[in-house]
Amino acid sequence: MTISLFDRRKRRNRYRLVQNANGRPRLSVFRSGRHIYAQVIDDLAGATLASASTNEKDSPVAKSWNLDAAKAVGKLVAERAIKAGVKKVVFDRGGYIYHGRVKALADAAREGGLEF
Repeated sequence: MTISLFDRRKRRNRYRLVQNANGRPRLSVFRSGRHIYAQVIDDLAGATLASASTNEKDSPVAKSWNLDAAKAVGKLVAERAIKAGVKKVVFDRGGYIYHGRVKALADAAREGGLEF
């Protein structure tokens, strides 16, 4: 069984995050061809603390896949995380390159009040 390059990057990134997390939850990003998803995960408890996506049923975020939608998801997940009592997170980009929609989401989450 061979492991794809994407999965190798994801594993390498996740390993480094866990080593340097210091008990902070992680802001995990998943992007598909049409949507982008973000969730704040507490790995110690194994629970999701906050989440947002462009694919939510009654979401104020537009159902699109451009940079504006990624920024809106970043602000929304930051707002929900702060409401849940989380200010500091580690950013888990998965295997994605820190560019485009992933970078826009991260910048918007920082503007929304999350520290990473």
